[in-house]
Parts: sequence; C-alpha cells; structure tokens
Amino acid sequence: MLQKGERHNRNPVHRLEEKTNIITIRLSEADAAVLKRAADQCGQSLTEFAHTSILRFADAVINGRLIAMTPEGFSDFCLGLSDPGAPVPEMVELINRPVPWERGQTADK
Repeated sequence: MLQKGERHNRNPVHRLEEKTNIITIRLSEADAAVLKRAADQCGQSLTEFAHTSILRFADAVINGRLIAMTPEGFSDFCLGLSDPGAPVPEMVELINRPVPWERGQTADK
C-alpha cells in the first residue's frame, strides 16, 4: 500500500516516459466522491490515485493474484470445499498422540 504522499514508482522508466495516452471514464457523483475521498486519504490527486489503482489492479490480474471464474466454476469450487477431506497420515498420528497429562508429565518437567 502506498503511504500518504508516496507515489507509484515501481518502474522508474515509466515515470520518465511522456504520458500521451488518455483514458476517459464517466462516474456518478457518488462514485467520484468515493474516489476523491480515497485519493485524499492517500495524499494523491484524483488522477494519481486512479493511475496507481489501475496499475495495481492490472498487475494483480497479469500476475495471477486475482482469481476470476464463471458462476459455474464458482459453484464447482464451493462443492469441492464441502466435500469431506482426505485424512493426512501425519495429522491422524498427531491427533492420536496422548496428551502430556495422560503420559504423567507435569508443567515443570
């Protein structure tokens, strides 16, 4: 997360490049107010905030940190989570070990 007043500068070459591409978006007043408030809290202009946010999101998508799936894929994923898990032999052994007080051990041993 960028600290207040800190600017996105992961690649210094991008800072030196002339910025000639323009992206225009239309926002409701409520959405614009949310973005402006977030930009203010980050100590950035609305343009800087939008720029860094877009680049962060693009980076997450490109580098696989964002997982997207179809509704059907999500349903299959949820079904897989609800399936019973397979036993892990090491965990079974651990849970079956006697607890220290059953082995006659005390806290000061």
